[in-house]
Amino acid sequence: MKALEAVMDGFEVLTMEKAAEKGDIFCTATGDKNVIAAEHYGLMKDGAILANTGHFNVEIEIPALRALATETRAAREFVEEFTMADGRRIYLVADGRLVNLSAAEGHPALVMDMSFANQALGLEYAAQHAGELERKVYPVPAAIDNEIARLKLETMGIDIDQLTEEQAKYLASWDEGT
Repeated sequence: MKALEAVMDGFEVLTMEKAAEKGDIFCTATGDKNVIAAEHYGLMKDGAILANTGHFNVEIEIPALRALATETRAAREFVEEFTMADGRRIYLVADGRLVNLSAAEGHPALVMDMSFANQALGLEYAAQHAGELERKVYPVPAAIDNEIARLKLETMGIDIDQLTEEQAKYLASWDEGT
């Protein structure tokens, strides 16, 4: 569970209701809908900023925000200001769409080359193993991810150590160690 992982990494984990009272900036990345919903807007501080980088523009319940606002205005490019009945202002970035795509210059080529390589090699893998694979979503095999990472590091002039045969054998077994 990601909540436990976050706690173990030292982050404070709260329900959205409790987080709404404390936060200044909210950026959803869940892939779900109405993560920030009508009941949260009344709890937010004046000047709260809402953004989404997870999935379409449904993670933030925008129709509810619009219905609760007494006034809206474009605060600046890609930022809409919603004035609530009590005078608080809530800011929505990029109309709740994926902020890294909608309100930015897009992904730099040095990131996209890896993404496209991952997609292309993933499709090649799926085509080569079509007879063995069930109709479901599969993660990209680790060997493909590792090869893309190796090649990217190489193009950047970065050398890393490779596992020795002995190290690889050790990591793959429980024969040694406690």
